[in-house]
Amino acid sequence: MLAGGSAFGLDTATGAMRYLEEHGIGFDMRVARVPIVPAAILFDLGVGDAKIRPDAEAGYKACKAATTTPPAEGNVGAGAGATIGKLFGMSRAMKSGIGTSAIKLDGVTVGAIVAVNAIGDVFDPTTGKLIAGARTKDGKSLVNSMAAILRGEPLPPALAGAATTIGVVATDVALTKAQASKVAQMAHDGLARTINPVHTAYDGDTIFALATGKSSKPANVTLIGALAAEAMAQAVVRAVRAARGIPGLPGATEL
Repeated sequence: MLAGGSAFGLDTATGAMRYLEEHGIGFDMRVARVPIVPAAILFDLGVGDAKIRPDAEAGYKACKAATTTPPAEGNVGAGAGATIGKLFGMSRAMKSGIGTSAIKLDGVTVGAIVAVNAIGDVFDPTTGKLIAGARTKDGKSLVNSMAAILRGEPLPPALAGAATTIGVVATDVALTKAQASKVAQMAHDGLARTINPVHTAYDGDTIFALATGKSSKPANVTLIGALAAEAMAQAVVRAVRAARGIPGLPGATEL
């Protein structure tokens, strides 16, 4: 479960557990099937009304609304309050969102979904172009945070835990827990290709990995991990480009 709302948003996993229990899905403990729902949340309470945040009912409804069609991107779900480019303060940040991507190769599918709520800027790795992030003081153009740091521009104090990019990578190949862990680890390279700086002390970047086992292809962890990183990078770019600006926080297409 991916959600906004800071720690309050972890309540969404309770709703997911209720839905799964109703459908007989969970770890068989003989006396009951116990759903195991890993969850990650991002800090977005500074965007809009901090009292409006996802709860258990939202998590339950998200499960009911699940579909095999491509999910919405941008200012929806965990991406509703996502922002980027916060190294120089929220007044110079931009709107971000949630994005997805999937790659099919030789009978193997690897997909990614990510809510991008980073301290750093976002680049398109195919062109190396900065597409969104911290803005200049007049708010009219991008500053390139790392370039500004190297020029010696001082950074204001940042609020620890005020950012976090959270996502999931998934494949239809069967993986062991150790293999899934390696895929998740490699998927973080997708964040490093697109977000700069990334994995800072103010980011709680988290990627889950899962495998459905529906494909009969053998588990080539190196290939799946490489595809996961690529899919994650594509999803980050899509998240930013799909985001619509709100007052004080323009989107990538509006600058």
